[in-house]
Amino acid sequence: MRNISRQSFLKQSLGLSAIAILNPFGTNLLASPESGTSNNDKSENEFYRHLVQANDKRVAFIIEALNSEIKGLRRELGYDFATLAASYGAPLSRYHKSQELVPYMGKIIQFLLEVQGPDGTLDIGNLGSPPDTAFILEPLCVGTSLLQKNKAKALNEVKGEVKKFILKAGDALAKGGVHTPNHRWVVSSALARINALYPDPKFMNRIQDWLGEGIFIDKDGHYLERSRIYSEVIDRSLITMARLLNMPSLLVPVRKNLEMTYYYLEPNGDLVTTDSRRQDQFGSKTILDYYHHYRYLAILDNNKEFAAIAKFIEGVEGFEEEILSQSLFYFMEEPLLRKELPAPSPPPTNYEKFFTTSNLARIRRGDTTTTIFGGVDWPLVIGSGRSTSPNMFSFRKGDAILKYLRVSSNFFSTGYFRSEGLKKEGEKYVLYKKLEVPYYQPLSAALRKENGDYALSQSIDGRFWNKMDFENRPVSNVKTLETTVTVEEKEGNNELTFKVAGSDNVPVTIELCFKEGGKLVGVTPSDDQTGNNFLEQGMGKYQFGEQTITFGPGTLAHKRLRGLEGEMYTSHFGSLRTEGMHVYLTGFTPFEHKITIS
Repeated sequence: MRNISRQSFLKQSLGLSAIAILNPFGTNLLASPESGTSNNDKSENEFYRHLVQANDKRVAFIIEALNSEIKGLRRELGYDFATLAASYGAPLSRYHKSQELVPYMGKIIQFLLEVQGPDGTLDIGNLGSPPDTAFILEPLCVGTSLLQKNKAKALNEVKGEVKKFILKAGDALAKGGVHTPNHRWVVSSALARINALYPDPKFMNRIQDWLGEGIFIDKDGHYLERSRIYSEVIDRSLITMARLLNMPSLLVPVRKNLEMTYYYLEPNGDLVTTDSRRQDQFGSKTILDYYHHYRYLAILDNNKEFAAIAKFIEGVEGFEEEILSQSLFYFMEEPLLRKELPAPSPPPTNYEKFFTTSNLARIRRGDTTTTIFGGVDWPLVIGSGRSTSPNMFSFRKGDAILKYLRVSSNFFSTGYFRSEGLKKEGEKYVLYKKLEVPYYQPLSAALRKENGDYALSQSIDGRFWNKMDFENRPVSNVKTLETTVTVEEKEGNNELTFKVAGSDNVPVTIELCFKEGGKLVGVTPSDDQTGNNFLEQGMGKYQFGEQTITFGPGTLAHKRLRGLEGEMYTSHFGSLRTEGMHVYLTGFTPFEHKITIS
């Protein structure tokens, strides 16, 4: 997880409107001298020099790495090629038209040709994968487009070899399949780039095949996977196709997604990922990779809010290392990126947004944010492509972060509470789930088998599988558990009320996980040296730097913390525990407890 720089923290303290004044570069990213645009502003030239210098710094690193044997296939090779090509073609670069770079570009291409399969694909991430091949083609094609503009004879061999690789890969993409929703647009984007270099109707025909399936985006702005990782990938792909294929309608979903993404943005540059259907639902993602998208549309549409977001991203820690050092080739390829951003107009930093399509609420009050989530995919099945996170609440106050709050009950090993949606009732958000666990009666005489070999099926409550033909069995002794959690936010303070009832004497556990590296006050460490803590009574405090989160009052009725995930995970020796500083409040049903987090 990245932290925002001191300078960017000051931006947040003063509000987004101060970004233009405190921009670390003192200006926008503006036209380069070789773009043909008149540029009289000294600071503009200074920024462009900074952009070239960052690329040159990356080139020095690439050269050092390429002096050794290339030991493995990785996507970065495409970016390395484009980075070398950009410095070769940029007049301000110390490597401009340097013969030193040519063998290194050639080495990358020769390696790619050697590992390219007979069908044109690469074994990268997956075997013989068209979409993974497309990922490496995206920067490789940008670099190739820059080399095409250069008539130096020294580049002829590299140009010829890269053409072989790209066309063979293009044949594979024009025929090959995909795995996930975003792959369709990654492949189409790569084909658009190949077609721009070496036009062929087969590339366009395949793009039309994929586009013919339609691009899904819901009313809130989510793509199918609801992933911050893959939303960025889709935005990039659609912008590329819109530009190269003259299809401006492809920008419509991009605008909608970027408008929504701002409300998933934390003050330090992190993005909320709780409602994702992919691997980032338990990880983290920053806004950095979205920089080019916000910048491009800010300029194209004269969108002043997008301009403010782009300028904010420039101050997020890691911008130079992760974005600026690999941006020169994009700016050289697309003249629009070199134009001046419109005057920024700050988007709101005080808002409440309820995304009903994913059952997620976001509340921001300056540098304090609250996230409430109740939108997992039912029935609950653990697998890529499904939303399963039990992280129902998170809270940030500056650098102090409550990563998540979860509720678990030891009710037949059903594990963490996951709500059946999220409702807004007056000023409160309500999460609710009723569990029913039956016992099973004998099968009717007509369905019994002498050999006892019945259908392998899932139990009615979804907890386990067995050859018991569950769906045809009568049930009895049904036990229930109803959990209701209400959240009411009042100017940065949150009041959470927990009610768990139905079956009596069921252990209930409230789990709070704070960002590691802080200090806990008012809690009692567990006796087992696990790093767990209990809030037995009164208020607890979590301190990180100059910020403090207060939570409580506490309650302690038991110290049973094993198997909080439930049988679905523990039967496979899995765990949902993450790094962090863990604090627990416990009780027994009927359980009702109210805490304040502020």
